[in-house]
Amino acid sequence: MAKITVTDQEALDYHQFPQPGKISVETTKSVATQKDLSMAYTPGVAVPCLAIEKNPEDAYKYTAKSNLVAVISNGTAVLGLGNIGALASKPVMEGKGVLFKTFSGLDSFDIEVDTESIDRFCSVVAAIAPTFGGINLEDIKSPECFEIERRLVEELDIPVMHDDQHGTAVISAAAIINACKITHRRIEDLKLVVVGAGAAAISCARLYKHLGVREIYMIDSKGVVHNGRSDLNEYKREFSAPKYLSHSEVFKSADVVVGLSRPGTFTLEDIKAMAPDPIVFTLANPTPEIYPEDVKQARPDAIIATGRSDFANQVNNVLGFPFIFRGAMDVRARKINTEMKVAAANALAKLAQEEVPQYLSELYGRKLEFGRDYIIPTPFDKRLVVEVSSAVAQSAIDTGSSTIKDFDMKAYKKELKKRVK
Repeated sequence: MAKITVTDQEALDYHQFPQPGKISVETTKSVATQKDLSMAYTPGVAVPCLAIEKNPEDAYKYTAKSNLVAVISNGTAVLGLGNIGALASKPVMEGKGVLFKTFSGLDSFDIEVDTESIDRFCSVVAAIAPTFGGINLEDIKSPECFEIERRLVEELDIPVMHDDQHGTAVISAAAIINACKITHRRIEDLKLVVVGAGAAAISCARLYKHLGVREIYMIDSKGVVHNGRSDLNEYKREFSAPKYLSHSEVFKSADVVVGLSRPGTFTLEDIKAMAPDPIVFTLANPTPEIYPEDVKQARPDAIIATGRSDFANQVNNVLGFPFIFRGAMDVRARKINTEMKVAAANALAKLAQEEVPQYLSELYGRKLEFGRDYIIPTPFDKRLVVEVSSAVAQSAIDTGSSTIKDFDMKAYKKELKKRVK
């Protein structure tokens, strides 16, 4: 795949012209006559207001709430840029809104909350929550993000998800499922190493454990996480090895490594020590821990994924969050639970195994078919909104996160096909 290069000026021009920013608000009703005006605003608007006062659920019938996501950040962990502040994070949050709209048809408002206080952040988000049908938390640093998400999930009755944690977990889980299928492994037999111990790493390890992985090792900036260390927070302790192990020991005969750290945190020597047909996810962005071509040279039998669009098998969160929220919100789920995330991962894995439409092979300039260089779908696969959203919706109903009765899944899938052009 060809490497895509963008100059600084091109990026600035893209965001500035023909008008600043990447999003705008458009109306969905005609306001062309005096009667239209009287219905859109006063006096007609009083009627749905009073209906919602009597029955709050009517907000889903008479307002944009059912299709509106809040993209909320405090700018403390923005992409690879770090703590750049709430205002500087706004281009990213607008970009997230573009992805929601483009890939799932969901509308969004981006909201940048200028505080690093967990209490204040949660208070602000909880206070504005009635406006929205779902809340996507974004680019909030670890470990605060765990407590913020926990509190909001507990307090609110609409779906809340910190995508930096769970998006990567869902997509990489799908990739692991398919890599295991190709290499004839069982999930429960894997020896898996997670390099990194931030928000995404913890969430990934949790989801892998839920899928059935029993042997998981975590490496942070100080080495292997183990019970002999006194510097571990409660999240790292979940994946603490019983005793001291060296870096090289955990890589010996490992089946999978998932890099969620920075360049150079594991090496080609580590890769060489892994089991046959190693599954190597080098997901640091924009610079991977190890470049795929170097992995291939050291281990030609490796299945490799990165976080970049110019290599095969991109673990891209856009494969997850638009469709997870779409499915959850369409059945008015109160929470996005683990089962719904697993349903999304399984749907992604299954879709990658199916015949790939010709338009995708033409778009990517190569024949795409299930195998070592195609273990997860591409973001422009128009089937994603149908397959992943419906799987999440069904799981929400099955697990009681949604209380909708007699949901017509067949009709829902037909409706989903119309969501994205």
